[in-house]
Amino acid sequence: MYYFCTYFDKNYYSRARALYESLRRQKTSFVLYALCLDGESERRVRALGFDNFIPIGLSELESSDPELAQSKTTRSKVEFYFTCTAALCRFVMERFTAVALLTYLDADLYFFAHPEPIFRELEGASIGIIPHRYSLLASVHKRHGIYNVGWVSFRRDEEGLACIHRWREQCIEWCYDRVEDGKFADQKYLEQWPERFTRVRVIAHKGANVGSWNIANDVMREVQGRLYVGDVPLIFFHFACFSQITPQLFNTSFAGNYAFLSRTVRRRIYLPYIEELLGYTDGGSLAPRDRQADSHIRRFYQVILQILRIVRGLIFREYIVLPRDRFPEADLHTPGKIFYLPHVEGRNDGYSEHHGR
Repeated sequence: MYYFCTYFDKNYYSRARALYESLRRQKTSFVLYALCLDGESERRVRALGFDNFIPIGLSELESSDPELAQSKTTRSKVEFYFTCTAALCRFVMERFTAVALLTYLDADLYFFAHPEPIFRELEGASIGIIPHRYSLLASVHKRHGIYNVGWVSFRRDEEGLACIHRWREQCIEWCYDRVEDGKFADQKYLEQWPERFTRVRVIAHKGANVGSWNIANDVMREVQGRLYVGDVPLIFFHFACFSQITPQLFNTSFAGNYAFLSRTVRRRIYLPYIEELLGYTDGGSLAPRDRQADSHIRRFYQVILQILRIVRGLIFREYIVLPRDRFPEADLHTPGKIFYLPHVEGRNDGYSEHHGR
């Protein structure tokens, strides 16, 4: 039995549901503890009634951790979400004593193969972390962290629990969406772990946590219906900073990491993922940024920056256009059948565009 935890709000519910279903399709025996960051996401998970998809209300977590609740007053929404990562891990370990090894997963992961090879690597380890494995051009983003918080594992032993507690304390003290004094959100704290703890395992499998920041390292190919990263199977892909611009136009954010979107990745990874997300979305819309406080100069700068990003994205072919005939024509004009894929506020702005969260 594998134990996972994740968190999401109503805007990321479709991603979390896709994550759950991808694990289920791999015939994996697992439990996924889900921190629901708003009432709508909690209602939707409870309505599913799945025995192994366990909702945890935000109020429940905050009641058990007053310091976490207090931190909300000094942080943006996305910064508070990052602060919740370690607090959620501690909560699950304290509340569910049957969990011997807990793995935190970002909600925008998707499994294409069974995760068993990763867990084989974690045998004998108390803590498991996964590197970004930046490609040459994407390595300009190393300041956001050598390791990625998309997958973090903790064993119920002295070192594993000590690491969770220390990580939570650090995030309560400082967890912001900027690089400052060797810190960045909840992510750069991981760089201290190999020196501070003796039983840390850095996951080496190239097919784990493939994303735009490392996809240029190896050729993605399909062999007899299975996807391979170089010569090893793709285990899971990280859809960080993926967003929807119009009902049929999607942005993979590959250009931010100077990576080209290949035909195989477009057709075998992104298009199936898009179609699955559309099936779990109830007609939401992209959450617009609050620009009321922006000055005219700042708005002008943002417009110029956005134009440059669009040009860069066209060069690297990061956009995906979903053909109108992908779905029956009747569905395209039926209310509720054209869906937007929401994103969490701040995920695609500034620092958080490239740091892989």
